[in-house]
Amino acid sequence: MASPSLHIFPIFSNMFFFFPQPYLSLVIHVDSKSRSGSDPKKEIPIPKDGQTTHIAAQTFTFRELAAATKNFRPECLLGEGGFGRVYKGRLENTGQVVAVKQLDRNGLQGNREFLVEVLMLSLLHHSNLVNLIGYCADGDQRLLVYEFMPLGSLEDHLHDLPPDKEPLDWNTRMKIAVGAAKGLEYLHDKANPPVIYRDLKSSNILLDEGYHPKLSDFGLAKLGPVGDKTHVSTRVMGTYGYCAPEYAMTGQLTLKSDVYSFGVVFLELITGRKAIDNTRSHGEHNLVAWARPLFKDRRKFPKMADPLLQGRYPIRGLYQALAVAAMCLQEQAATRPLIGDVVTALTYLASQTYDPNASNLSNRLGSSSTPRSRDGRRNMGDSVDSPDRGRLGSPSSYRNSPDYRKSHSRDPSSGTELGRSVSNGGSGRKWGLDDVERQESHRDSPVNTGRARETPRNRDLDRERAVAEARVWGENWREKKRANAMGSFDATNE
Repeated sequence: MASPSLHIFPIFSNMFFFFPQPYLSLVIHVDSKSRSGSDPKKEIPIPKDGQTTHIAAQTFTFRELAAATKNFRPECLLGEGGFGRVYKGRLENTGQVVAVKQLDRNGLQGNREFLVEVLMLSLLHHSNLVNLIGYCADGDQRLLVYEFMPLGSLEDHLHDLPPDKEPLDWNTRMKIAVGAAKGLEYLHDKANPPVIYRDLKSSNILLDEGYHPKLSDFGLAKLGPVGDKTHVSTRVMGTYGYCAPEYAMTGQLTLKSDVYSFGVVFLELITGRKAIDNTRSHGEHNLVAWARPLFKDRRKFPKMADPLLQGRYPIRGLYQALAVAAMCLQEQAATRPLIGDVVTALTYLASQTYDPNASNLSNRLGSSSTPRSRDGRRNMGDSVDSPDRGRLGSPSSYRNSPDYRKSHSRDPSSGTELGRSVSNGGSGRKWGLDDVERQESHRDSPVNTGRARETPRNRDLDRERAVAEARVWGENWREKKRANAMGSFDATNE
């Protein structure tokens, strides 16, 4: 199929965007009906790698999509949202199974959101973003045609499960988390200008075969700040329970607003709880509000794990996952990590496959005869408080490894060991691993135990230390894989 020709379309003074020929008529046709007072054409990202040459979205007639969905029969209905209803269909000309989303003309979203979604998904392509096959704009009909995702949404697999449905295991949850984070990373770091998703939630993460996650529903997406701007101001949109506090209060939107929403989704994956659940007892309606005090006491971490996991998760992995979630959910946007740092940490966690049948102590809560809660506390103390336990390999072999020597050096003036520092994305603070370990060691000393454990700063260090460890281990893990690959190549050449 030949790539559509590109045309320059003026948006406002001194700024031009490139549109393929088929979308010029769509922009003019749809926008002429919009009465929202805003300009949807400003919401168009330009991928840094020139992917506008790979646009393949088709235009469909309403008759074609009615035939594909058997005239939108109820048995073809997959779900319903703010945009409208979603139906399963089969295209007559190709036989491809698709999902058809029909705009509710009386719904919350309208022409502007329809146009934004068509253009966003036509210009942005990634394995963790849902693929837009085409659209229909016949008369006042507005329909979007997507690839069909056979496993439904993440929400379907986390909440209100029927008795005959298996819950997600720990490994699958980490796989979904890292995939969703990679999709968000693409929007933040690869699109130019960056794109703020603004509607990240479990129902908008769709699952393909093998539980491969893809972000969907881009009607609320906004272009991020560029140049000297720190935020974009807009009316508050999204879903209650997922919106970042600074955005909900001021309407100031940043990339870190998406990071907060990701933290909520990740916490849903870990706990199995809904972001907002009014059926729970008082004080537990809001997931983040329920979790915040628990983040301060690691002994309560096992209580935060989804009961449907039935204890089948690595205790250290749980600790690190909760630490990542806690960092994403910081109330101050500047102290949240960049999504790229989150991806690095989660890639490492997802690579540490948990085997519930293994006898390795690091992958179990303890001996089968020991009660879960008591053993969880003991394992927490053993594996988390000790700086060297839980690393890749034994403490001695880890410190003698090339990766450790490469990432650590000594300060010639003081003789102290300096750990690798990683910027946490604009907060001005560093994730320095060994500095935090020394703070941890000092905190756990008999003299300072009672006083230091109640210090908010040390609670922050707990969380930062876990994320820093996961990030450093993730980098070391990738370096080892590259070194092994190079070693195999050199051996072949010899």
